[in-house]
Amino acid sequence: MERRIINPWTWQEQFGFNHGHEVTGAERTLYLAGQVSLDDDGNLVHDGDMAGQINKSIDNIEAVLAAADMTLADVVRLNIYTTDVDLLLENAAVLGRLVEAGSKYTSTLLGVTRLAFPQLLVELEVIAVV
Repeated sequence: MERRIINPWTWQEQFGFNHGHEVTGAERTLYLAGQVSLDDDGNLVHDGDMAGQINKSIDNIEAVLAAADMTLADVVRLNIYTTDVDLLLENAAVLGRLVEAGSKYTSTLLGVTRLAFPQLLVELEVIAVV
């Protein structure tokens, strides 16, 4: 498999994402459902805590990836849905876990009215390839 990052500009570097991610010769693609701040029993954790909810969502993404023999480094696409864009941007450094793990993802950030449960502040949806 080969990956090629496509960035005709550099301004996105301060935000930690890429404009394009070309993948050729991939053997497997995994489309993850949106992951939120729920524990192993489906209970909400980190109520009212954006950074905590982002971290738990990433933990859940890692668990799904591990079950598919993948890691965060295999993530090529990240969609972020949040009920509070400003609060998410204040806590965006937490998303650095993906970059630190070697991910070079493309991304979209969307503000939404609400998520599946009213207490949820953020939902992360990824695509991974190997």
